[in-house]
Amino acid sequence: MLTELAISDFAIVDQLELELGSGMTAITGETGAGKSILLGALGLCLGERADSGSVRHGQARADLSARFDISKLPAARDWLTSRELPSDECLLRRVVTRSGRSKAWINGQPVTISDLKSLGETLIEIHGQHAHQALLHEETHLRLLDDLAGHRQSVSLLGELYRQWQSTRRKLKRLADDGDEQRARRQLLRYQVEELDQLGLGDEELASLENEQGDLAHAETRLAETQFAMDCCDGEDGGALPMLHQAVQRLGELHGSERGGLANVIGLLGDACIQLEEASRELGQVMSSIELDPERLAWVEQRMGEVHRIARKHHVMPEEVPALHQRLSEELAGLEGGEDDLEALAEEAESLKGQWRELAESVSQARQSAASRFAEEVQQQLAFLAMGKATFEVEVSRRDSASPDGMDRVRFLIAANAGQPPRPLAKVASGGELSRISLAIQVIAAQHSTIPSLVFDEVDVGVSGATAEIVGQLLRRLGSNGQVLTVTHLPQVAAQAHQHLHIHKQDEDDTTLTRMTLLDEAGRVGELARLLGGVKLSDQTLAHAREMLNASQHPRH
Repeated sequence: MLTELAISDFAIVDQLELELGSGMTAITGETGAGKSILLGALGLCLGERADSGSVRHGQARADLSARFDISKLPAARDWLTSRELPSDECLLRRVVTRSGRSKAWINGQPVTISDLKSLGETLIEIHGQHAHQALLHEETHLRLLDDLAGHRQSVSLLGELYRQWQSTRRKLKRLADDGDEQRARRQLLRYQVEELDQLGLGDEELASLENEQGDLAHAETRLAETQFAMDCCDGEDGGALPMLHQAVQRLGELHGSERGGLANVIGLLGDACIQLEEASRELGQVMSSIELDPERLAWVEQRMGEVHRIARKHHVMPEEVPALHQRLSEELAGLEGGEDDLEALAEEAESLKGQWRELAESVSQARQSAASRFAEEVQQQLAFLAMGKATFEVEVSRRDSASPDGMDRVRFLIAANAGQPPRPLAKVASGGELSRISLAIQVIAAQHSTIPSLVFDEVDVGVSGATAEIVGQLLRRLGSNGQVLTVTHLPQVAAQAHQHLHIHKQDEDDTTLTRMTLLDEAGRVGELARLLGGVKLSDQTLAHAREMLNASQHPRH
């Protein structure tokens, strides 16, 4: 479950460190106070898209982190282990810069944003305030039924088989339709690849040839200049070194007062002799390493010319010739084949189709079985939500064509009033009814989820009164078996929470900041009274809030 959330310079939050526990936690605050900031920060930690507007005004970056206890989440531990990441804890971190760029870490190791998203799906489920709108789309109905049926792995494999089947079919059709143009292309490729095979240019060979050509082309000049320098140092006719030796010798033959003031000069001349001897020795080594090889130079220049010719022929840079060779070879390999390839592909396509159909039938049976159970459980929840006369059905029918999800079409049908035939949600349910239906479905989905941390973002929109109290009871019941965070504006829901967080704005030094407070009992009474009666709180409103809180926290049995 989510144990800590740390936010720095995000939106209008400067610094916020929040510790969270199990049970149901209500999050309330005035409109615009920043309730969505908390969920926005959590969403970024879970891999949602970031933008520069996330960073607090005047700051360079926003820094967000979320810590999870994964001791009871084997899927999360397996995910970390499979990627050789520490699995004894789970710390997600996201940094967003003013330019909109972001970086991500898991347990201190740099990762991609898609990694955050993938791991996040094993850690927490977020039910958004617009979930009821998604219920208008049949794709959502299929996904929810599959989640309830618990065969995500089978559906994933079904999609993979479908994609392989369709890919094989396309390849088969391409080969079957291979006409004059394809054959001409294959013939051209064979000639081009054969020419490149004969050239056999290695990945780094051109650079090596260019260096060698430079050395060979200037070898004669280097040799001549090096010989001249060596003659200047130690040549028999006018070389500096013999003359220096003579100077040292003659100065050294002076006696007594004749050598006055020359000792330092003699030392300097001796050092110069040593330096010239060393320079002469190194010049000799360089000369011995210079190779005059006109035949090798001709061969190198000829090979370089061939590389440049082929590069011009294919309209690429010379250094791109090896990549061109690989690309054309791969294209030719894809076009090669004949009747044997057609027969093998046809057999492969038929085999994949059979595997897909067999698994699709199995998934379809599971959906049929889960549909009645799903409808029954949602029906029970609708009765709790003051829609006892409504009839909810899950219809599973056959598609006209195959799809990655199988052969089924799933639709949620509702009859809001007795005596009416069930019809698609989009054509029947009003806004308030759709909100309650959505809530009922989300509660059912949460009850069957293997993820203990659930977030509900204003899913109680459109309900009030006794129905709102029942919504709170449902969320509290879910929280009793795990962790539930719910953003709400209803006092009946907030009163049911085990903990209550209050978000409010605060002006500091001409800057508006968001603050969050974990309320004690007196604070909860005050906040519930605000939700009940507005800004000015009467004694009657406070008394009502206190009674509501006591009744919710200590229900009579």
